[in-house]
Amino acid sequence: MNHLAAPDTGQAPGTAEAAVDALPGGLEAGIEAVLMVIDEPIAAGHLAQVLEVSEERVTAALESLRAQYDGGDTPRGFELRELAGGWRIFSRRDFAPFVSRFVIDGQTARLTQAALETLAVIAYRQPVSRGRIAAIRGVNVDSVVRTLLTRGLIHEAPDDGESGATLYQTTSYFLERLGLGSVSELPRLSPHLPGVGDIDEYDVDSPWQ
Repeated sequence: MNHLAAPDTGQAPGTAEAAVDALPGGLEAGIEAVLMVIDEPIAAGHLAQVLEVSEERVTAALESLRAQYDGGDTPRGFELRELAGGWRIFSRRDFAPFVSRFVIDGQTARLTQAALETLAVIAYRQPVSRGRIAAIRGVNVDSVVRTLLTRGLIHEAPDDGESGATLYQTTSYFLERLGLGSVSELPRLSPHLPGVGDIDEYDVDSPWQ
């Protein structure tokens, strides 16, 4: 009795003869196709699984693509960045004023000034409790914190087991939106945030805790 079986091509995932290599543009084009549909940075390892090639090949192809986008006789309006643990295509920084204008002009759900101020305090003093945020801002921040949680810009930090207060810190999505790899890349804005440097002096037992 004959049993049907998939033909043995002698090709294994991760080898130079992966299926993606036979397609127009090969591995680099395959990576670009995936990058065009993601909505958050994707790790090289994940790309390797999807395209059935080695992570080393994917990393080399990503570096090659980044160099192509950054050089050549015809500069592109986009660039490939590695941030927040993965890779993603972004509009080039040089065109940020025009892109921002396009996005903001048609945006109806922008963060309020209160939300932006609260987010700045959390970003620069994380992990931080609502009590300390409220103390520095001088207002109740419960609704603003809920908004930031809903937007995915902050999340609850692991319990330190000491104060018992809920602490908040920024998310990888926050880093992605700002085009940063880590919070250490945040610009030095504390001189523009009155009182941030003295936030540790505020009583954590605030009524807004």
